[in-house]
Amino acid sequence: MAIKSKRYQEARLEASTNLELYWWVFMRVSGVVLVFLLIGHMWMNAVLVDLNSIDYDYVAKRLSQTTWKVYDWLILALALLHGGNGLRYVLDDWVRDPMKRFWTKVVVYSLLAFLFFLGSLSLFNHDFGVN
Repeated sequence: MAIKSKRYQEARLEASTNLELYWWVFMRVSGVVLVFLLIGHMWMNAVLVDLNSIDYDYVAKRLSQTTWKVYDWLILALALLHGGNGLRYVLDDWVRDPMKRFWTKVVVYSLLAFLFFLGSLSLFNHDFGVN
């Protein structure tokens, strides 16, 4: 069950386990970090660079640098974890049957793991052809 408190002290009292409290803290921290990462991403790609000049060559040049790969991978990882944990809250609230909830979570977590694997693979193993 999701913690509905807005303050840490109240959340500690409401949490059924320490893991649930850690996820509550993670959602707050990752949400703030994601906002700044995405604003930075939009600033670098839509404000500093003319949108008409963004093509495959621009993306290939950018992603041939390890710093940008790590930056985009961090966005990918945090977004999937943050969204997956939010979906876990929704499933806990809406799927009442424990067996259906279990199998729904298995499918959702498998899909998230596949998306993370595929995104990481395409970020780090793709040869963008830039020398």
